[in-house]
Amino acid sequence: MRLASVLLAAICAAAVGSKEAMAVTTVAQSTVFEAPLESAQTYVNPPAEVSVRILLTGPKDTRRSVEAFWDGDRAWRFRFAPDVTGKWRWRSECSNRADQGLHGRRGTFVCTAYRGDNPVFARGSLKLSENRRHIVDAAGKPFFWLADTAWNGVLRASEEDWDFYLKTRREQGFTVVQFVCTHWRGLTKDAYGETACTGGQPIRINPAFFQRLDRKVAMVNESGLVGAPVVLWALGEGDPGFSLTTEDATLLARYIVARWGAHQVVWLLGGDGNFGPQVADKWRHIGRTVFAERHDRLVTLHPCGRHWPVDQYREEFWYDLVGYQSSHSAGEDTMRWLCQGPPAVDWRRAPPRPFINLEPNYEAHPPFDGRKQPFTDYEVRRAVYWSLLNAPTAGVTYGHNWIWPWHDAPAVPEGHGGLGVVGPWREAIQSPGTQSMVVLRRFFSGIEWWRLRPAQELLAEQPGEREAKRFIMAAASEKGELAVVYTPIDPVLLRAEGLRRPIAAIWFDPRKGQTSRAGEIAQGVTRFEPPGEGDWILCLRAK
Repeated sequence: MRLASVLLAAICAAAVGSKEAMAVTTVAQSTVFEAPLESAQTYVNPPAEVSVRILLTGPKDTRRSVEAFWDGDRAWRFRFAPDVTGKWRWRSECSNRADQGLHGRRGTFVCTAYRGDNPVFARGSLKLSENRRHIVDAAGKPFFWLADTAWNGVLRASEEDWDFYLKTRREQGFTVVQFVCTHWRGLTKDAYGETACTGGQPIRINPAFFQRLDRKVAMVNESGLVGAPVVLWALGEGDPGFSLTTEDATLLARYIVARWGAHQVVWLLGGDGNFGPQVADKWRHIGRTVFAERHDRLVTLHPCGRHWPVDQYREEFWYDLVGYQSSHSAGEDTMRWLCQGPPAVDWRRAPPRPFINLEPNYEAHPPFDGRKQPFTDYEVRRAVYWSLLNAPTAGVTYGHNWIWPWHDAPAVPEGHGGLGVVGPWREAIQSPGTQSMVVLRRFFSGIEWWRLRPAQELLAEQPGEREAKRFIMAAASEKGELAVVYTPIDPVLLRAEGLRRPIAAIWFDPRKGQTSRAGEIAQGVTRFEPPGEGDWILCLRAK
């Protein structure tokens, strides 16, 4: 009788007293493990009153730390993507140690190797290359950033439409999707008339707003794409990154990173903002606080057009990439800024980072310089290839003026009346500009693009000195076995002294992807005449 009592007590202790789940959950490497928590106390404003940290210990004493997030009422959750196979243990630490629902909870799970064919999960978390010039996967394989800007996609799309969009972009060769994940001037309230947060000092976070987005955020990775969420849009009044105090902006950013940080994402901490000296202290504080203990995903800022705040963040540990926006202008000064200004010069300064134009000319977008003709696929290609070759090649973002607002019928985008009526997103998804991006991805997939560095010295003549729209951009590998030259209009006068011989030259059509021989390289200067009108790529590779 006494033995039976002891056994019963042991069973009860294992089920209740140990605070550790009896059943062990299995999760594939780089996918998301999630566990619920429930607070034992009631809080008026939970995210502002308490914080919950999850300490994880994996095989070979691997240690990780993530924050849990409040999910309404007394519900809390944490999400984690394990990067090492084997058994993991976790325990919770709450700032209110008296709350035994959030403090001292424990659990285990097992991480198994990923066996599927989804490239996002197969390659694991992205990081910087050893030379910090481009992005690589967990195994060190170069990752080419080709993003689309679907700013309102997660906020507005139905799951069915979102699935169609993501699968289409994956098939077209895109690797990243940039989107906004709170209310902003382009969508001040969701379909339920709600915002991500209300009030202020401190704000009240609205978990229902984010619950409605959870599935669509997860679908980005499930479709084989990396997410690039804008945490806080910051251009003007009504944008959280502009209007909220430093403390409230930090609270909201921490919440978003805790909620979606287990997904394979690259964080755009601030969106479309002026991140210069006047507000740099605010953004440095947000970055240092949010990523102090969890910096397992790459982070950058998405500044407003032709804004260059890099000096304010050059030494910040969380500022992994130089993201910039060359703006929606076809003016002489804008083109020179892109081809000869900070993006083309600053990459030489230490410490090195990948440079990525996160918002060049959008297809079908009216130029800000007063011209009525919207940007064509030609002007999109020109800005994109300039952006890929003006610094060590890492990637670039494409955008279409009918996609980012995410309208199902012609409409004026909210907060963007100057754009006039834009068309439905479905009518833009197979545009000429998109076809150019399909061809672009095919071209760069066929070369070792991560070896390219700007090499304007290859040019015997630069037509762009006379007129910016004719700027020829040249890049080459350090050993001269590969060179890529983009010309918008003119023949290329090439000096080949720095290239390895023998070398073969071909013309590549950036519209259709067709190739043709470009002729032999002579001693001194060789003139290469494009095989047709418009823009062309001259590719030279050692035989």
